[in-house]
Amino acid sequence: MADRIVLGSDHAGLALRAEAVRVARQAGFDVEDLGPFSSESVDYPDYAARVAAAVTSGSARLGILVCGTGIGMSIAANKVKGVRAAHCSTEFEARMARAHNDANILCLGERVVGLGLGGAVVAAFLAQAFEGGRHQRRVDKISALDR
Repeated sequence: MADRIVLGSDHAGLALRAEAVRVARQAGFDVEDLGPFSSESVDYPDYAARVAAAVTSGSARLGILVCGTGIGMSIAANKVKGVRAAHCSTEFEARMARAHNDANILCLGERVVGLGLGGAVVAAFLAQAFEGGRHQRRVDKISALDR
């Protein structure tokens, strides 16, 4: 069975979210796209909460959130216990977010990275495994902050 990933955006992240869906499917993930599905203005915290709930409940292993800058989505998602959302604008950041921080949600800014780089950042995030080892101790300390 394929790993499950869930995605959401606001109205400013529609195109990059669609690209992220494509990249995730191409990488073999079972994808659930939570929308929105029109360009009407929506509130990004609503979509951050939906994706975060899917990840923390275990119904999805990873999540991707897209807004104009990625900042609002990152702030909102990180309010949910158990989320380690990383706002990334480069492939290196995305790899390190997974390898060292065991990030479970990637946050992107469509107006910052665009579709080409954004798709590459998504691919890097999805391809990288958590390294564990000395990094596990630090992730455990992050998790302790939830308590």
